[in-house]
Amino acid sequence: MKILALAGLVLAGLLLPPAGDAQMGMGGGPGMMGGSGARRAFVMRYGVEPKYAGMTNPLPPSVANVQAGRKLYEQNCAACHGPTGFGDGPAGKSLNPPPANLVGVGRTPMVSDGYLYWTIAEGGTQLQTAMPPFKGALSETQIWDLVTFLRSL
Repeated sequence: MKILALAGLVLAGLLLPPAGDAQMGMGGGPGMMGGSGARRAFVMRYGVEPKYAGMTNPLPPSVANVQAGRKLYEQNCAACHGPTGFGDGPAGKSLNPPPANLVGVGRTPMVSDGYLYWTIAEGGTQLQTAMPPFKGALSETQIWDLVTFLRSL
């Protein structure tokens, strides 16, 4: 009952994290997919952007797709999110809010395929985080490879 009451407060906009306030997210590090919990609060309030909400990953979680996603992660994400996804990359040390801890995020019930795709494609501009949008730099298949890799962390 206590969790439902807290969720109701979040949905009503009465219990939102202050901007820039680092919170512990899933996996024990900075907030889920946004350092300050900004993305989580946004989704709790408004949901995932409609064009992404119902998306499902068309790629199977094969070894080849996970490896392709790992390579893309190392090239595009590890500098901020760290080599193993703990949000501790060298380029992220000076960011406020800090990069998210991605470990276990793919096993979080709230984190749908559409949520992950939206996060990667659109970045954090609308949430005032430093994560760049990747929709112009990566193909749809590459973003899905990254989603597949994130689910393996």
